[in-house]
Amino acid sequence: MKKSAIFGLVVIAVAIAVIISVYSSSSTYATFAEAQQTSSELHVIGHFSKGKEMVYDATKDANYFSFYMKDNKGEERKVVFTGTKPEDFERSEQLVLTGQMVGSEFHASKILMKCPSKYTQDKLEVTEVKAKQASI
Repeated sequence: MKKSAIFGLVVIAVAIAVIISVYSSSSTYATFAEAQQTSSELHVIGHFSKGKEMVYDATKDANYFSFYMKDNKGEERKVVFTGTKPEDFERSEQLVLTGQMVGSEFHASKILMKCPSKYTQDKLEVTEVKAKQASI
């Protein structure tokens, strides 16, 4: 075989290996009910339940954070995260958790937060009102 043919086969083999690797490590989005039925790692999207208990005490265990979250279907579950509590967690609009169910709890390995925009309609209206008063 020619060297260029061997090189081409190696490149194709590496490309196939990369595609398989990326496909197998990607997880899917699910609800808590769907996560209960599988043992693989999934993404669950939802909202922090502000009325429920949130546990984080850095002096006792800085790597334990638990809270309650409602998924997009409205099902509420306790979430346990082995890591520090993210900054401004209570202000987040939406959460994306990566992890799996352990019993009735969701054990998260990652937490992604969608924080509120600083450019809300209320702030724009206040700014407009102040600008109008200043020009008078």
